[in-house]
Amino acid sequence: MSWWDVFINELRAIFFNRSIVLTVFGGVIFYSFLYPLPYSQQVPREQKVVVVNLDESQLSRKLERMVDATPQVELSERAYSVEEAEKLFLEKRLAGILVIPENFYRDLLLGHQPTLSFAGDASYILVYSTVLEGMLGAGGTMSAEVKVTRMVMSGQAMALAAEQYSAIRLNSRPAFNETMGYVNYIVPAVFILILHQTLIIGVGLLGGGQNKKRLDGEGGYWLQASPLKLLMVRALIFAAIYWILSLYYFGFCFVYYGVPHLADAAELHLLLLPFLLSAAMLGICIGAVLPRCELATLIVLLTSMPLVFGAGFVWPTVAIPAPIATILNMVPVVPAIQGFLRLNQMGADFQAIIPLWKQLWLLAGGYGFLAWLLLHRHQALAEKQRVAKHSCEQSLSEIDNISQQLS
Repeated sequence: MSWWDVFINELRAIFFNRSIVLTVFGGVIFYSFLYPLPYSQQVPREQKVVVVNLDESQLSRKLERMVDATPQVELSERAYSVEEAEKLFLEKRLAGILVIPENFYRDLLLGHQPTLSFAGDASYILVYSTVLEGMLGAGGTMSAEVKVTRMVMSGQAMALAAEQYSAIRLNSRPAFNETMGYVNYIVPAVFILILHQTLIIGVGLLGGGQNKKRLDGEGGYWLQASPLKLLMVRALIFAAIYWILSLYYFGFCFVYYGVPHLADAAELHLLLLPFLLSAAMLGICIGAVLPRCELATLIVLLTSMPLVFGAGFVWPTVAIPAPIATILNMVPVVPAIQGFLRLNQMGADFQAIIPLWKQLWLLAGGYGFLAWLLLHRHQALAEKQRVAKHSCEQSLSEIDNISQQLS
């Protein structure tokens, strides 16, 4: 079978299979809108909090206004006891409770440190940390005002007091995620994971379906073509399809969601090539060992969460045990995510990701060789099955002839 015949048969097998088309095209486009949706506002804002002001002094009411003025918190409810605040918190599903203690103003005048209390549901970590950030910002600002006032009352000049009220000055500037938003942090890495997982599922559906037909005794072009031709054509077709889908993610989606992209186009394509080829080769290996095509989706989905935490953007790689990290690095998406984030989000030079680029090529070669062995083995088994079936038919035919002669 020629290269052209294999190519045409592969295209028909892919585009006439509704499961593959829905997974590859529908899945990629669907997730491009669904996944970033919860993070579209970048960070949680104006979280509703109930306040309990047990001091009711002018300064405590000023603190209320300062907390309410922060972009993170909205004081939507007021209670006159902690018990009443707890009831409102549960009934209206608020983000937290702020308690200003009694004698708040008096303690500040005496130079004591009053304690502000906050209660919230820490299971919603993003909301909880956002509200805490707003509380700490307002509390820190009021603390600075009190210190400056004391220094001025002791004879210090206002300008000098404003500069020297704290022994340490913090200058916080984000290096890569300038907006400190979750879209810029999560979406670029997850898009790579979506491309990887849907690519493997698509290839696995094709290979698993053909493998089931082989086990059922059916034939097809995949058993007649050279294993090398079948491997190269299948990998290149899926890599070409996902090259186009990758451009959709890195182009339209990044612009649509306002995600910064710093990589040079040529360098981006240079990294895409081994990533897509290695993922396609891995998918061929998975499809070749599956007895049914639907198992490809199950296996890939079960591995998604470990890969998210093992890729290094949610959980630091240095905190992952070395044996587990070694296993995870054998999956193409792990070095790919690290490489794309450094290149496209951090503005690294291509020389900085050369080790990851070589690792992807090594994975492409290793999985490609394994896939060739599996395809070759399948054709050998199919040939043995065909010969055995032919021998069985001949034996049955001879038995029929002998029985006819005897009769």
